[in-house]
Amino acid sequence: MNPLTILKQLHLSNLFFQVLAGVALAFLVGYFVPAIGAFAEVLFFGFAVIFGVDLVLLFSRKVPVSGRRIVTQRLSNGDENTIRLQLTNKFNFSVQAEIIDEIPHQFQIRDFNIAASLEPELKKEFTYELRPTERGEYDFGDMNIFLNTGIGFVMRKFSIAAKQTVPVYPSFIQMRKFEMYAISNRLTDIGIKKIRRVGHTMEFDQIKEYVRGDDVRSINWKATARANDLMVNQYQDERSQNVINVIDMGRVMKMPFDGLHLLDYAINTSLVISNIALIKDDKAGLVTFSNNDSVVVKPEKKRTHIQRIQEALYNLNTNFLESDYERLVVSLRKHVNQRSLVLLYTNFETFSSMERQLPYLQRIAKDHLLVTIFFENTEMTKLLHEESKTIGQIYTKTIAEKFAFEKKQIVKALNQRGIQTILTPPKELSVNAINKYLELKARGLI
Repeated sequence: MNPLTILKQLHLSNLFFQVLAGVALAFLVGYFVPAIGAFAEVLFFGFAVIFGVDLVLLFSRKVPVSGRRIVTQRLSNGDENTIRLQLTNKFNFSVQAEIIDEIPHQFQIRDFNIAASLEPELKKEFTYELRPTERGEYDFGDMNIFLNTGIGFVMRKFSIAAKQTVPVYPSFIQMRKFEMYAISNRLTDIGIKKIRRVGHTMEFDQIKEYVRGDDVRSINWKATARANDLMVNQYQDERSQNVINVIDMGRVMKMPFDGLHLLDYAINTSLVISNIALIKDDKAGLVTFSNNDSVVVKPEKKRTHIQRIQEALYNLNTNFLESDYERLVVSLRKHVNQRSLVLLYTNFETFSSMERQLPYLQRIAKDHLLVTIFFENTEMTKLLHEESKTIGQIYTKTIAEKFAFEKKQIVKALNQRGIQTILTPPKELSVNAINKYLELKARGLI
């Protein structure tokens, strides 16, 4: 190998310097005690031989290991994403390895390393998890491997070129989870309420095998007797209804909870609801609003339409200004001509902030079935359940109770005006939004 390359990749371990210091000390003592001096010479010769063997073994191959990083084409925001590293030892002996993967700076992980033993000529796989909390592009760097033979005097740093850019999209993992449960009729397993259907919005679709979660009242006994297995009548909802997710892009959605902003919770849930709506043969659409331009994806029911919605959601961001609700009213009237279920994701912290927007909400509710979705302040909720021991804690708890009471007042005021509401902790947003969507369909309100 090129000596310059060896020097670049060569790293001397702490053990090397400790042994070297011991040899130097033996020589120093041997200057005064001849017997120790002879021992020091033998010790130095042995040290030099072992060091040479270690060096030769470690640099006996130009490419000591090969490998790659396996990442999906895109990462899912707010979820644990599995990253896989595959390494193959090219030596004909085992080596100890310390693997340092260059993780995107957004994660701020500065102590990442994987220690492992690599067997000769064998491929080995390692995995770790990453949870992104922001959408956008994430840049992975190279894979750096520090190798040693087990002797421990010398380490060899070898880098595997693995630079790649991976986009982080709204939570498609969450979307697929809810999709799987919806298709298998097992939404009750993840907290979705089983709602009794009201009215005549259902029509017979087919007879199918019973699966857990099906209504036992829909069992078809004649078909069951013929098939010698439980069979149920399957009904379909009234189809082709518009479900519009409307997302407030203003500063109120920049508040963080568990690493994610409220905007990202709304984006992830919008993707889930859109997908569920398409599964139910409804039309899914998207509208965003702030103080300036908005994004509009008109409702359609093609299964490929979810890709358009996902791409639109990927590029959304807040602008730290107050949103213009009048602009939203105009946008809905311009782009949505059919009465629709409008799920409005916003946040009202005080009654007065809701009151300023109430006239616009009422105008939307005249044309559509409006569901206003806003968030519980979970930190305030924790304070309400803590015992107060000092004057300061009592004061803080009183303020928290005031804010919690205002949230309830907002719900009551909106309901009195015929506007549906969801007040939810951020983590429960998807489940509560799906419950409301299925409830309104079951009641025949859309």
